[in-house]
Amino acid sequence: MSAPAPVIRQAVPADAAAWARLRLALWPDADEPVDALATSLADTDAAVLLACTADGDAIGFAEVRLRRDYVNGTDSAPVGFLEGWYVQPGWQGHGVGRALLDAVAAWTRAAGCSELASDSALDAVAAHAAHRACGFEETERVVYFRMLLDPLP
Repeated sequence: MSAPAPVIRQAVPADAAAWARLRLALWPDADEPVDALATSLADTDAAVLLACTADGDAIGFAEVRLRRDYVNGTDSAPVGFLEGWYVQPGWQGHGVGRALLDAVAAWTRAAGCSELASDSALDAVAAHAAHRACGFEETERVVYFRMLLDPLP
């Protein structure tokens, strides 16, 4: 028998510690304090959606933000932007990521957007496949550069 489908809901400040743990699994260098994450949930231009088991354990998250500036590969503004998307490995392949993305798309539509965008590192092949499986299309590839400058004398 399979486990019941997780519940997808918008995060509240009391979820900040669980959200922080999931973020660290996706971004090991993430160092935002839990209280700052809790405060950030009041931002009306963004949402955090959690996938939770029947017992209330958070097993995945999606962060979405309205971007009002130009977003590569899009034709409108604002655009919903999937800032982060993660499902614990034991739950991957069971529709949790797709359910999170469906909730992100609904939030984005409700915010008046006609496009949802995302990005991924060039070498994150599994993430590319997950995006495509959920209906994203690749629009372009970008390589970022930087130049370190000597300080002014």
